[in-house]
Amino acid sequence: MPEETSRGVKDLDKALSDFTSEGQQPVRVKQDKKTTKKRAKPKKQKVMQSVMMRGKRKEAIARAHISNGSGEVILNGVRVELLKPKEIRELILEPIAISKEAKDIMSSSRVLIDVRGGGISGRAQAARSALAKTLVAASGSSTLKSAYMEYDRNLLVDDHRKVEPKKFLGPKARARFQTSYR
Repeated sequence: MPEETSRGVKDLDKALSDFTSEGQQPVRVKQDKKTTKKRAKPKKQKVMQSVMMRGKRKEAIARAHISNGSGEVILNGVRVELLKPKEIRELILEPIAISKEAKDIMSSSRVLIDVRGGGISGRAQAARSALAKTLVAASGSSTLKSAYMEYDRNLLVDDHRKVEPKKFLGPKARARFQTSYR
């Protein structure tokens, strides 16, 4: 079988060399302009510069990076839709649900969030803040910023409150051990 295919290729090469050696040019068929289809030009997508913002809550620090993509949010290498406590997932995705403008931005972008430090609640609130800040920076409009400020100021302004350290003479920061007189 392979011999037949190689012989067929040799015959084709010989026929082509005979055709060009006679000095004849290949015949080109003229096409009407009406019958030829123009190629559709690809739509130019908005070239979004990648934006990186930071959000903090308690001991947690989140860094969010937004760029062109397919509308997914990835938190520490895991898609946010796969996070198990439903409340935490909803808290992180809250900035997207608030505004239609934010949904439009997210439909054509990809957000990578890296969170370090703190506990579950602090991490979620830091990621939420970082996501909101990147969406505002990517949109470049004051309407989204004012919508976030009206909804919840902590979306755009970091909450600097932290747990007070424990002091001596007590079990917690302010509480004191009971005294017994008998």
